Amino acid sequence: MNYKQQWFGNIRPDVLAGITVALALIPEAIGFSIIAGVDPMVGLYASICIAIVISFAGGRPGMISAATGAIAVLVGTLVAKHGVEYLFAATILAGIFQIILGWLKIGRFITFIPQSVMTGFVNALAIVIFSAQLPQFVGANWLMYALVALTLAIIYILPLFTKAVPAPLVAIIIVSLLTYFLHLDVRTVGDMGELSNQLPFFHLPVVPLGWDLFITVLPYSISIAFVGLLESLLTATIVDEMTETRSNKNREAQGQGLANIVSGFFGGMAGCAMIGQSVINVKSGGRGRLSTFIAGAFLLVLLVVLGTIVREVPMAALVGVMIMVSIGTFSWNSLLTIHKIPLAEAVIMVTVVVIVVLTDNLSIGVGVGVVMSALRFGWRMSQLHITEAGDSTSAHRVYQVRGQMFFGTMSQFVDHFVPTEDPEQITIDFAGSHIWDHSAVIGIGKLKEKYEQLGKQVHIRGLNEESRQLYEKLGSSAASGH
Repeated sequence: MNYKQQWFGNIRPDVLAGITVALALIPEAIGFSIIAGVDPMVGLYASICIAIVISFAGGRPGMISAATGAIAVLVGTLVAKHGVEYLFAATILAGIFQIILGWLKIGRFITFIPQSVMTGFVNALAIVIFSAQLPQFVGANWLMYALVALTLAIIYILPLFTKAVPAPLVAIIIVSLLTYFLHLDVRTVGDMGELSNQLPFFHLPVVPLGWDLFITVLPYSISIAFVGLLESLLTATIVDEMTETRSNKNREAQGQGLANIVSGFFGGMAGCAMIGQSVINVKSGGRGRLSTFIAGAFLLVLLVVLGTIVREVPMAALVGVMIMVSIGTFSWNSLLTIHKIPLAEAVIMVTVVVIVVLTDNLSIGVGVGVVMSALRFGWRMSQLHITEAGDSTSAHRVYQVRGQMFFGTMSQFVDHFVPTEDPEQITIDFAGSHIWDHSAVIGIGKLKEKYEQLGKQVHIRGLNEESRQLYEKLGSSAASGH
């Protein structure tokens, strides 16, 4: 799909989906602003700027990026100690780091995240999204529950009759009209925080330029850059699967960086991709860049032109939409198949979920999951099996090696053989193995040296082409044991 098709290949669904997402962004942005300790408009301006910029510069059409909770929890301390202007500076620096990382093609590393970690990430995020709606029910009357139920009923029943209009958008409109005309006593968006109708304007952070500023914001900027990219690239992968399309992860990283730089210069906090809003967008028919642009642009219109109307939107409608998102995000199939997958992978998946839910930090959960998967992989790769072959004789013993030859198995390989107990001629068959590194070649060289000191000969056979080339290339160093 070319760039023009990404913009105009799905116009009507993209516009309607973008409008739906814009409405859902408002309470989220306000809530994240509160977490970060800044004015609600800081999160809203960030969502506007980031969504509009990423629609042009991003590498994943149809994905929604805005102010997020993952970033908000990182910057609260910075704001508390130094003020919001330092947050703007940290946001700009984080954007610069992200552009550099995109240029260095960091997108390729997303392939190192195993499926068990991805599933754990998705399930944890679904639980976090659902949990984030629960405070809205504290102290609420029965009307809140009834309107949430009505919202969910519309969302799931309407598509059975028509898909011409996104069901979540219809649900928000109907529930809002009912609440307004019946004067129902429920919380609205206006109760979340004070909304301004001012346009975001270019603003240079009012901070003392110099080394002290750089040292102060550097740790926060690095955290923002990596956590933002991690969540964005994981979300891009999930949207890839949902839409059965591919995205440019490195371009997405650079686009996120540019979006954060613009956000910092227009009075916004840093942000990244939002899986919840991205799911709303996709399920509402959004597929192209236009949907992301409309989400940011219509959010701006809502605040500047339709602010009085937006304040009357009941939180029950938006909570219902987010509950739908959590239900749709959760991988229910993972519960049905958990007994079929290897135990270690099931443990990793559950561990990721538990850590994310307990810490409310996606990066920690994913990081632990990746480390656990790497250790499991390393352990499995370090299992070396050496047996005596069927063609062995009393005068000529043949050993078969199965497993990977690398630094982790070198000692195990050398220790298996007892040169004093073997005949004058031995052959080591590597047909079921692969030599990966210098350490493995050194191990073979040390073993041959032990046999040669006893006047015995060691023959090597069965090396595949890559192993043979490495063995011959490093043969001289192996002979010397270095």
